[in-house]
Amino acid sequence: MMRQSLILALLLALCASCKQKPDGQSASPAREESRQAKAMLQGVWVDTETEEVSFRAKGDSIFFPDSTSQPAEFHIAGDSLFIGSSAYHIEKQAAHTFWFKNQNGDIVKLSKSDDPNDVLDFDTQPEPKVLNTNRVVKTDSVVMLGGQRYHWYIAINPTRYKVTKTTYTDDGVEVENIYYDNIIHISLFRGAERLFSRDFRKEMYQAKVPKDFLSKAILGNMQYHHADAQGFHFHATLCIPDGASCYLVETLVGLDGKVEMKLLEY
Repeated sequence: MMRQSLILALLLALCASCKQKPDGQSASPAREESRQAKAMLQGVWVDTETEEVSFRAKGDSIFFPDSTSQPAEFHIAGDSLFIGSSAYHIEKQAAHTFWFKNQNGDIVKLSKSDDPNDVLDFDTQPEPKVLNTNRVVKTDSVVMLGGQRYHWYIAINPTRYKVTKTTYTDDGVEVENIYYDNIIHISLFRGAERLFSRDFRKEMYQAKVPKDFLSKAILGNMQYHHADAQGFHFHATLCIPDGASCYLVETLVGLDGKVEMKLLEY
């Protein structure tokens, strides 16, 4: 038993030594944040070619001139600038010079601004906008079907459920825009009798829309299309914010109150 313990101890010691470099350092040392590099990046930086403001570094955050872009936490470690979850290789950094490689592999050359107006633009900039209508949209109409009078009602209600969309600045830096999703209510009456009343959320369309797309989309609109013996046909639109990518899903509300969905186009 003593011999086995000795052999095990020797094996563990050997394994530990294999994980060390000759100079005794770990093979994968954790890179520490460079406070000096972060201090040099403080200020407003301008693209040397276009002379347009690229960003402002203040404290631990980078701010962008676009009022819809959210500030992002940053740090510098080794030879890389980390903004949010993205890393950018630093080609050159000095007190008034900052070059880095963007997402496309292009070298972005920036110089620190000495124009006080550039700083004032950020100081007076309002809080980043959260993009949505921020108001309830209501539509309704009366339809005669089979000799009976029906009344449908739609209300598009903005929520506080955030949807994040990743975009890129002109310099190829990844930024995030925040949108709010909607909940859409549909009610259907036959005379004074309420046949149907329900809130629709985008998650209810997960059987018709790919999960990855749905997580980035908002339930943007619901429109009445037509009524027939099956019931009332509404078209739900699920789109990536500010983009051309959309799914159109028919939402059929039957006269018995049952709901069926069918993908129309994308």
